[in-house]
Amino acid sequence: MSDMDPIPPWEDDDTPDAESVERDPDTDDMFGAPAASEPASEPGPDLAPLPEPAPVKDAPSAAYQVLARKYRPTTFEDLIGQEAMVRTLTHAFETGRIAHAFMLTGVRGVGKTTTARLLARALNNQAPGIDKPSLALTPDGRHDAAIMAGQHMDVMEMDAASHTGVGDIREILDSVRYAPVEARYKVYVLDEVHMLSNQAFNALLKTLEEPPPHAKFIFATTEIRKVPVTILSRCQRFDLRRVEPEILIEHLGRVAQKEGMAIERDALALISRAAEGSVRDGLSLLDQALVQGGEGEAVKAEVVRDMLGLADRSRTIALFETLMGGRTPEALEMFRDLYGYGADPVQIMGDLLEHCHAASVAKMLGPEATRLPGDQARVLAALGAGISAGTLARVWQMLLRALEETRRAPNPADAVEMALIRLAYAADLPGPEEALKALKSGEGVGGGGPAPRGGGSSGGGGAQATMAQPRAAAQSALPDPQTFEAMVALIDDKREIALKLDVERYVRPVAFRSGALTFEPAQGTPPDLARKLASRLKDWTGRTWLVAANGQGGGETLIEQERKAREQTRAEVEADPFIRSVLEAFPGAKLGEIRDMAPAVSLPAIPDDPDDDGEADADT
Repeated sequence: MSDMDPIPPWEDDDTPDAESVERDPDTDDMFGAPAASEPASEPGPDLAPLPEPAPVKDAPSAAYQVLARKYRPTTFEDLIGQEAMVRTLTHAFETGRIAHAFMLTGVRGVGKTTTARLLARALNNQAPGIDKPSLALTPDGRHDAAIMAGQHMDVMEMDAASHTGVGDIREILDSVRYAPVEARYKVYVLDEVHMLSNQAFNALLKTLEEPPPHAKFIFATTEIRKVPVTILSRCQRFDLRRVEPEILIEHLGRVAQKEGMAIERDALALISRAAEGSVRDGLSLLDQALVQGGEGEAVKAEVVRDMLGLADRSRTIALFETLMGGRTPEALEMFRDLYGYGADPVQIMGDLLEHCHAASVAKMLGPEATRLPGDQARVLAALGAGISAGTLARVWQMLLRALEETRRAPNPADAVEMALIRLAYAADLPGPEEALKALKSGEGVGGGGPAPRGGGSSGGGGAQATMAQPRAAAQSALPDPQTFEAMVALIDDKREIALKLDVERYVRPVAFRSGALTFEPAQGTPPDLARKLASRLKDWTGRTWLVAANGQGGGETLIEQERKAREQTRAEVEADPFIRSVLEAFPGAKLGEIRDMAPAVSLPAIPDDPDDDGEADADT
């Protein structure tokens, strides 16, 4: 190679000038080499020291854990509302009659997956003093932490919603033959098992019928009807119930107390109602509600109602009562107020359906069967007592249809208003049997109650317009008491002596208006007094009466008023000076019964006969 040839790049390192290649003076510092010493510089002016940075607050060491996970049950005693299942499993484990497969079913959020994990822990329970399957779970169990975290090698938890094929089941069948590594049983937990394909179910049948003694299967599903019968017949089934509202309210209150937050009981009742028996839904809503509260302030029911977009139940009950009374304009105004406050029209129709159902159930079984707060249950029971079962059934059908129309309508609020108008006019129309009887008797067919009151000349009475003229005239002559005393007088006129005595003795009126009475029942009130009074008043006045025995702070009964008046009169008589002087003049004398004497009848003066006077003078 000649000296003139260029040097190849790969031989560049062997050249003597390789170390003298020019480089960026900051390259050494960039790659971590010690910086070259700088020449001493002349002292410059003193500079002010830089301020130290402000200390940074420590960030939370762990991410926030939602309440539904934080308060997940860790023992069978923590499960709420599932006492029947826990009792059955306790007896089975104590007697050693443990099934090889369990089927857990129920609605969302009632504890199916949690129960499956607790069962896996109970099957492999190994703790100080416990060396057999037992439901007495302890925090220091050997396998507990790994099982609850889903990390135990002998407890396989599979989501059947994402592993639906026969290939996924084949993996289980291939591993089930091998003994557990460290636990007592190999436990296979399949969540949402109804999502498996038919081929996967068929592949599981033989192993599920005759599994190895060291294998246990636990299935969980929300759609039990989609699970083949051949699978169900090989499992021990447990139906997890919805949690009752009272139990869920208490549970949510305890959780809020542990979190150091305050929330009104009415707010907890709204959350429990929205959760529909699901503990997980209730805790998720509680988690959202607690954020709404201020520092040191309790979360108000109004805040939770706005958060959930619900209507006040008492106001929807009042709306239902107005509808049944046929007061159309008032019902429309009430709905618009609810809609203006943010209530969902579909939710309002759903509430009206619930009220119709509650009134029907209370009519047959009493207020306690409605599972509502006491005052609301009594209002709906009184409402049901004054409405026939046929009318309630027709209202139910109309509300069902109105609910579907509201969901499909482009403007749900308009659909609700049209449904309310239709309900107010048709709720009190006679049934087929009543209409047939009216036609046979020659009467016009119309509603048994008043026509819905509307504004102006076009305000209503479409159903009532078909009534015969004599019928309308007769109905206009029916009594319409405007006061409580007038109502009692009407009962007396109808010679209902027993009913009158009950009203005078037990009814403490709270509010009275034409067509509605609210009273506080005195001690010993007959349970059917409100129903009987509403039925009699409807027969006498020709309109529906709403008699509610749910008031508080009512006045005195008529008997109490009469007794008080007698005592006052007696006190006035005893204070009379003449009576006191008589009692003092006759020691031992007592004041007996006091009666109001009838006023003296003044007879007209009879003039003397002039002829008789003349004869008398002549005789003298």
